[in-house]
Amino acid sequence: MMKKSVLSVLVVFMFSGLFAQSVYNHKEAFNPQFYPYTGNDYRSASGEPGPKYWQNRADYKIVSTLDTGSHAVSGDVEITYTNNSPDNLKFLWLQLDQNIYKKDSRGSATTTETGGRWANAKFTDGYNIKSVAVEYNGKTITPKYNITDTRMQVWMNDALKAAGGKVKISVKFEFVVPEYGTDRMGRLKTKNGIVYEVAQWFPRMCVYDDLQGWNTLPYVGAGEFYCEYGDYDFSITAPSNLIIVGSGELQNPQDCYTPEQMNRWNAAKASDKTVIIRSDREVNDPSSRPKQANSTWKFKMTNARDVAWAASKAFVQDAAKINLPSGKKSMAISVYPVESIVKNGWQRSTEMVKGSIEHYSNKWFEYPYPAATNVAGIVGGMEYPGIVFCSHSDSGGSLWGVTDHEFGHTWFPMIVGSNERKYAWMDEGFNTFINGLSTEAFNKGEFAETSFFGDPNSSFMVKYVFDDGMDGLYNVPEVIQQDNLGVAAYLKPAQMLDALRNVVLGPDRFDAAFREYINRWAFKHPTPWDFFHTMENVSGEDLSWFWRGWVLNTWKLDQTVKSVAYVKDVATNGADITIENLEKMVMPVTVLVKEANGKEHKINLPVEVWQRGATWTFGVPTTSEIKEVILDPDKKLPEWNRENNSWKKKAF
Repeated sequence: MMKKSVLSVLVVFMFSGLFAQSVYNHKEAFNPQFYPYTGNDYRSASGEPGPKYWQNRADYKIVSTLDTGSHAVSGDVEITYTNNSPDNLKFLWLQLDQNIYKKDSRGSATTTETGGRWANAKFTDGYNIKSVAVEYNGKTITPKYNITDTRMQVWMNDALKAAGGKVKISVKFEFVVPEYGTDRMGRLKTKNGIVYEVAQWFPRMCVYDDLQGWNTLPYVGAGEFYCEYGDYDFSITAPSNLIIVGSGELQNPQDCYTPEQMNRWNAAKASDKTVIIRSDREVNDPSSRPKQANSTWKFKMTNARDVAWAASKAFVQDAAKINLPSGKKSMAISVYPVESIVKNGWQRSTEMVKGSIEHYSNKWFEYPYPAATNVAGIVGGMEYPGIVFCSHSDSGGSLWGVTDHEFGHTWFPMIVGSNERKYAWMDEGFNTFINGLSTEAFNKGEFAETSFFGDPNSSFMVKYVFDDGMDGLYNVPEVIQQDNLGVAAYLKPAQMLDALRNVVLGPDRFDAAFREYINRWAFKHPTPWDFFHTMENVSGEDLSWFWRGWVLNTWKLDQTVKSVAYVKDVATNGADITIENLEKMVMPVTVLVKEANGKEHKINLPVEVWQRGATWTFGVPTTSEIKEVILDPDKKLPEWNRENNSWKKKAF
């Protein structure tokens, strides 16, 4: 029989020899040079908008018509554009998103060619731009303009003056609603009629900002949108047998609904329970629609970055009241075909909309719009201010998940107006993160077990998310491989924020900083660095090591127990435990030490233990032999190799 001291030494050496060599570099992980620029008058080093922060504004008046025979939308948009920048603008750039559906578009040559969710099934002719006019300094001209794929450049005769210059741009346009429009709009055939979901439907201003000037990245598929804020007055004239819903507040419901439907509409405004506006039994009843041939639906939306709408004679419609923290009320509205009424189907949509909006309003920032409308159609899931499009075939957990996700986008990027075309992780990822909290809260966690991603810290998911072939967060969406976008834009940034909240800062400090970020940048245009600065300044932590590992690089986390030794080889004297960081990412360490006598020690080590190098030794006041040492016992971290997270006393 070997002496105890010899056995202890052998255990240390045998266990140490099992591990791979560390690639960790503490000087790289904690490099002091992180921020690429200092604060200025436009963007403070604290993460706030600076005292001279500016952004331009675009207000829209749109008169449009839906022709159900040709599936065409025609319209006239008048844009009042205000140049708040310090620059005189000799030309203006507009977005023409419908041109992505042309056969010769960049999106057709790339995204459609590779297939997938954002591929276009059938081509259209894109926009037919009938006329362009500019009114400036009391003169109306027909300007020179150039259309390049999904952008249009309009040249000014006289430069638009800085610091408040205003110009009116009027564009007459027409396009055919595509059958499947890159999973963002389209037409669904149902047994009672076509459901039209219409978005990116009018020429919109590109953003001119203090970072890049004109932001003119083309619309080619996966990358979403970057838009200016403004007010919208828009109308759609269509056959009266259609019900139309749109962003904002319906200004003339009395012209669009029957007297009985108006009674129900008004009742819904005051009801916490869902009120039927038009039932499934009334869809084919001519008396459920006004008698005139056509109706004009007028909507108003304030301080928003876009508007969208939907129309169908097949719609069942219901609604309920949304209660907001300030005491204000909004309205949850759902429209769907009869085919969507199944077990836990779209008849529960309004309940879900109400629950989602009320949760986010109380937790982060009050919902700013007069209505929140959920549309069942061909689109799998897409968000616009005040209205979202979700799959008509969803029910139960999948319906909650997509409804909650699309309305979560109200906060990112509708309220916090980040650049989706460059930084998908700042809207999709942030939204996926808040979805986790809302799903736990909705109806006592009814759908909490139906998460699409499952446990992100499971060994399977960690190997998938942190694999060498996985794209990182800091890429434009089109650079990320399509199969990787769900991770790089949605799952990993949400996982990152969970780790920051639950492991690094704690819920109270995180929530205060995250809420402050939303408040600071509500209806403004933040960058990733504004987010980083804000989270650090409000929480009081230098998190450069965190952003470096999670956002700017594709580093892995692999922490292990390297050795266990007793002081003077006697367990009752205490033990020295050495842990090692094998990969490049660093995180704080939670260590659970179990003694043979049943006593347990839970030790929380700050991330600073990794500032000196790849190993760290700490003492534990043991009173008996150590039976087991476990790192990250609650599995809160994405450990690359969880098998080396524990040490167990070997039996001889």
